[in-house]
Amino acid sequence: MYLDHPKISATNSETEPDRIERLSRVYGYAIGLADIDGNKDCITKLAKIHDHKGTLMVIWYVAPTQVEKTYFSRAWNSRIGDETELVEHALMLQETL
Repeated sequence: MYLDHPKISATNSETEPDRIERLSRVYGYAIGLADIDGNKDCITKLAKIHDHKGTLMVIWYVAPTQVEKTYFSRAWNSRIGDETELVEHALMLQETL
C-alpha cells in the first residue's frame, strides 16, 4: 500500500470545499489510468496537485513523461474534473543546502 500521497489544495477551498473533493477524484482517476498502464512510478513522482481558479497545477518531484501528463489531462477534462484542458505541469524546486 502506498501512503505518501501528494498534497491536494485549491484556491478558495475554504469557501468552496467541493474543489478539494473534485481534486481527490481527479487524482484517483489519473492514478487509475497509470495503474491500468502498469505505471508504478507515476504515483511516486507527484508532489502536489492544486486547483488554481479552474487550472489544474500538477507539481512533480521528478519530471513526468508525456504519458503521465496525459493521465492528468484526461482526468481534468472528464466530467469528474473541470471539463477543460487547462492543466499545467511544473517541477518542485529543491532547496539546496
